[in-house]
Amino acid sequence: MIEHLPILPVLLPLLGALLLLLPPLSASLERQRIASLVVSALTLLAALTLMLHTRAEGIQLYVLGDWQPPFGIVLVSDLLSSLLVLLTSVLGLAALLYACAGEDRTGAYFHPLILFQLMGINGAFLTGDIFNLFVFFEVLLIASYALLIHGGGKQKTQASFHYVALNLVGSSLFLFALGMLYGTLGTLNIADMSTKVAKLSEAEAVLARAGGMLLLVVFGLKAAMLPLHFWLTRAYSSAAAPVAALFAIMTKVGIYSLYRVHTVVFGENAGPLANMIEPWIWPLAIMTVVAGSVGALASPNLRELTANLVIVSVGTLLISVALQNEKATAAGLYYLVHSTFISAALFLVAGLISEQRGKAGDRFVMSRKVRQPALLGVCFFVAAMTIAGIPPFSGFVGKLLMLQSAEQGSEMLWVWPTILISSLITIIALSRGGTTLFWRRSTDKSQSDPASPWQVAAVTLLLLAAPLMVIFGGPMTEYTDAAARQLHQLPASLDVLLPGGPS
Repeated sequence: MIEHLPILPVLLPLLGALLLLLPPLSASLERQRIASLVVSALTLLAALTLMLHTRAEGIQLYVLGDWQPPFGIVLVSDLLSSLLVLLTSVLGLAALLYACAGEDRTGAYFHPLILFQLMGINGAFLTGDIFNLFVFFEVLLIASYALLIHGGGKQKTQASFHYVALNLVGSSLFLFALGMLYGTLGTLNIADMSTKVAKLSEAEAVLARAGGMLLLVVFGLKAAMLPLHFWLTRAYSSAAAPVAALFAIMTKVGIYSLYRVHTVVFGENAGPLANMIEPWIWPLAIMTVVAGSVGALASPNLRELTANLVIVSVGTLLISVALQNEKATAAGLYYLVHSTFISAALFLVAGLISEQRGKAGDRFVMSRKVRQPALLGVCFFVAAMTIAGIPPFSGFVGKLLMLQSAEQGSEMLWVWPTILISSLITIIALSRGGTTLFWRRSTDKSQSDPASPWQVAAVTLLLLAAPLMVIFGGPMTEYTDAAARQLHQLPASLDVLLPGGPS
């Protein structure tokens, strides 16, 4: 069974989703809940086992149909991909726990769609070639289209239209880029591409550069990089709370793709195409942080504020891509895990607050008292402190590592003010929002129901990352350092990734 570990995080959600579409599971919501939670827990167990096995034994290569790379379909579990698969599996379990309190009643096929979404995201992290990255992108996007409008409503329909339209354009550009790269390199296997890109003729290098820049646009759209970020705030703030929480990993798929393609294929060993996106990524990263910070100050409700903070985290991660060194990548990976967990938790907290404030929802206006001010106040406080980067929580460590990764004077001049000022703006925005939500109330009467134990369990599961990532900061940073080193030093792994040698 160990040799099949790399495919289990893809196979388990796929089979689970298909079973949920068939009777007798499809006829009973209770059965669907039990089945989806069991599948999600098994996926989490498989992801954890895969990460530990990869850490102990090295890169795991899974060849489907015994067609050896670079010609066949391969799944690759290295330290980076296995970490993100585990992160996705935890998010999926938390989203399902929260939804079991009743959110899954507002629309059909919620549980199969969540599992299809998990399958697509895990597949995108594990695939070893860019074409199958495109395939898994489409799987996760199709599931996300349906999840976005879960529960219906005019606002969700409008947000879904923009989200679908932009991603269809992105998919078309992705295909154009794949055609250019395959035409010049003769392969779409990522490891094989890295061995050929430096040997291109001048004419072929021009086409490969165009393909690589198109991929920057595609991945930038998926990650919500400025100026391709406008879809995110409306889409995430209109989605149901558990859906928005799972969507917190969606932008990280774009960031991961930038790490994987533009570090491995177009990195330091790419000859004339080495680090070709660096002049572009620096201003885009800084402006993405600025755009998210301004949006956070202008947000009228907690969900939009959280969505804008996701954009801030995307800009911060783009800075780690722009720095183009192992230390920055390691810092980015730590920050990626932290920001994904906490932004997802904040979406769930916003959902709880919205349920307990009646018609006012999570808007920053005077309203009635929430039913459970102590519970929700503590959850909001921990999430706000963490995402703002205040010690002793994981956000402080993540941002400190990002600051330390800027070693040159010119880098520090851009990175330090950007991260520190955005943190200050985050504190201001969250302080204003929290003050209004918990202290400005028109009446002390509350007619809402208390939060379900399922919902509390989901929020607690995600918020535990804030202290645990500090308590186990040593092993965590050792792991991210090793993952970054493995990513940047790909030639040392080519014997495993291309057992038959380059094509």
